Amino acid sequence: MRQRRLGSSGLMVSEIGLGTMTFGSMADEAASLAILNKAFDAGVDFIDAAEIYPVPPDAKWVGASEEICGKWLAERPRDSVILATKVAGPFGGWFRAPIRNGKTSLDRHHIERAVEGSLRRLRTDYIDLYQTHWPDPDLPIEETLEALDRLVEEGKVRAVGCSNQTAYGLTKSLWASERGGLARYQTIQNNFSLLNRRFEDELAEACRRERVSLLPYSPLAGGVLSGKYRDGARPAGARFTRYDDHDARTQAMAKRFVGERPLEAAARFAKVARGCDLSPVTFAIAWTLTKDFVGSTLIGATHPDQLDETLAGAEARIPEDALAECDRIAKEIRYPLG
Repeated sequence: MRQRRLGSSGLMVSEIGLGTMTFGSMADEAASLAILNKAFDAGVDFIDAAEIYPVPPDAKWVGASEEICGKWLAERPRDSVILATKVAGPFGGWFRAPIRNGKTSLDRHHIERAVEGSLRRLRTDYIDLYQTHWPDPDLPIEETLEALDRLVEEGKVRAVGCSNQTAYGLTKSLWASERGGLARYQTIQNNFSLLNRRFEDELAEACRRERVSLLPYSPLAGGVLSGKYRDGARPAGARFTRYDDHDARTQAMAKRFVGERPLEAAARFAKVARGCDLSPVTFAIAWTLTKDFVGSTLIGATHPDQLDETLAGAEARIPEDALAECDRIAKEIRYPLG
């Protein structure tokens, strides 16, 4: 599998990375280890975890994803894998995890506690890429960066990144890093797919100019681009099926992905994929890799067999006319997501 550099760091990773959000919940330990083995054997050397995974969280299992990754990592050379994980931040997103009583921040105290917990669960003495999971807008960015910079200086972390960040938040952090001589964000992990191209509005240009790599998560738009929700279907155990039982905010987010317009768009993208002799899943992954600001596209799975189509995205090639058709569809159905 081809490699790409993350930002201006020394980290070189496979074009496809493995996300572990399902490990310990939708995928039990045995399935999770099998998924890790299959991905690694296929050339995936970039593993992405988080202190609050799995999602949906179980109070008894918070941290399970890191623990499973740590068990797997202990059986192979540490330098054979680029390992990423995240410090939670103030949970500004659509889920909240039962960790530290839900009271956390991106200050020095919480970051130092979080990294020690992750190192212990991952059974390693360093993390290749340490990311802030959600922004902390009420805290001066300098305090967060100073805490992360200390981890780099101590050798506990090789590079740092952010996630779920805005264009303003990213550029402000880069200015602060330059002004203070602090570690800078080399990556940004945001939602990005054929159904959610909001990243291209402003963040893509910031990443190009500042040499920051996007790590797209949910490249299948929560499974919508696979066609599993076609004609109003709600497969048992699927992500947006589960969200129907969540709070109003989560239900509203789900409707943005499984509403009439995104489902229509997904069907049109699937038609373009078939015209390229590719499955909709493989096509969706390959499409993200056509973007010059992408470092590594993060895929997920609940069973090893699901990796066949996603991993094929690394080798698939999309003709220019198909890419142009995707752009036309996106302009016609453009609406806010994420």
